[in-house]
Amino acid sequence: MDDRRLQKSAVEAVTELILETFRLNGRLLEAGDELVRHLGLTSARWQVLGTIDASPVPLPIAHVARNMGLSRQAVQRLANEMEKDGLVRFAPNPHHERAKLVLMTDQGKAAFRSAMAKQRRWAERLAEGLSVDTIADAARAVRELRQRLEKG
Repeated sequence: MDDRRLQKSAVEAVTELILETFRLNGRLLEAGDELVRHLGLTSARWQVLGTIDASPVPLPIAHVARNMGLSRQAVQRLANEMEKDGLVRFAPNPHHERAKLVLMTDQGKAAFRSAMAKQRRWAERLAEGLSVDTIADAARAVRELRQRLEKG
């Protein structure tokens, strides 16, 4: 098989993966919203809480946004709404006077823990019948594409 035909095949496969990822993203957001609606969360709010939870140190909004792959403005809007609802609070940042740190409140921590417990049961159902290797291969491929996009 010549390189040109192989390249076209790889291009078609990447394009198919991208389109499936778009479809999957839409379904994941819908399912996530449904899963955590009763907790006063949306998929987007849940992602913000997850990013805060995953960090070993408090982060300003710009760093939360970068870790999520979203704009600072979008995450700021979400954080402002979440502050009004008692899920997060802002704290002074010793490294930057204007870039406040965003922290989970006790209410936010409880909502996040509940969401993650529900997510685990949901993920177990989704994983039924799939091998760990298949899931890991898919995650590796998506991660590699994301990293390539991040490099520009």
